[in-house]
Amino acid sequence: MHVVQLVCSDGFAGVERYLVNLATGLAAQGVDVTVIGGAPGSMREALAGAQVAWRPGGSMLQALRELRSLRDVDLVNSHMSQADLVTALGRTGRDFRHVSTRHFGAPRGSSRPAAAVFAAVARRVDAQLAISRFVADNVDGVSEVVHSGVATRPLSADRVDEVLLVQRLEPEKDTATGLRAWAVSSARSRGWRLRVVGDGSQRRELEELAGALGVADSVEFLGFRTDVDALLARAGALLAPTPREGLGIAVLEAMAHGTPVVASAGGGHLETVGAVAPEVLFPPGDADAAARALDALVADPARRAALGAALRERQQESFTLASQVSGTRRLYERVLAR
Repeated sequence: MHVVQLVCSDGFAGVERYLVNLATGLAAQGVDVTVIGGAPGSMREALAGAQVAWRPGGSMLQALRELRSLRDVDLVNSHMSQADLVTALGRTGRDFRHVSTRHFGAPRGSSRPAAAVFAAVARRVDAQLAISRFVADNVDGVSEVVHSGVATRPLSADRVDEVLLVQRLEPEKDTATGLRAWAVSSARSRGWRLRVVGDGSQRRELEELAGALGVADSVEFLGFRTDVDALLARAGALLAPTPREGLGIAVLEAMAHGTPVVASAGGGHLETVGAVAPEVLFPPGDADAAARALDALVADPARRAALGAALRERQQESFTLASQVSGTRRLYERVLAR
């Protein structure tokens, strides 16, 4: 079985990391996998050692060109709307199946003409996979839920007094609520620091907000990092303010490390953190409630340890890489058998 994982991207954020995990897991089971798209350096590094071929796909045209150059493709798994369209175009005159993975809880197309185009594309998709129940309930069409998974990590006891916030710095991620929560939290007076990992169009605006809130001396903007795993292993907590997260790979990775999480009560967070400790969820956009949840953890080391252990157990039960790969492969096999 030759499977192509396709995303029209030159970045390396949650979707690309999901794709790397899936491609690597499938290849380990003997599946022939080609990946198209993602930041060249980061993708090559992440896929090093795996029996996975990588090709660039930073634009729709480039991704389409690479897809059309491949031979003996059995199935293309597209990720995000542009990749759905590229796959539909690349399928013309070709005999392969198309599975679309839905990562966000919203219909395709932000305008009426775009929605009409994607409705036509959707009619040619053989199956949809949603990364969470939240996503499946909020997209167009029927989707099979296969939760994202992450690798099991050793439980770290060596923690430092810092809160991580790991996400793209884009408006939909609502990093501003995290900064406002930090401004009213008592964590700063206890010597804790907030470290913001990620980059995006709002970075300068958010740095200015930290200054305006008077917390710039306790906030570090680290930008894009390749050592997120190591940062999560030592952090005292993770703050996840995104109001409609599809599932949240940074949250899953924190859970795998036994790192306690404070998250917005929306989207996939209800299926991860919320299933274990609803008391650490806060209403989306409510900085005061986020600060109260964070302060309760910062003030109680025993509670942080207990929450981290419970979250890690939940990850190992329901959000493993093995379960994601096996669930996805079963869907592929059913689609190919039709």
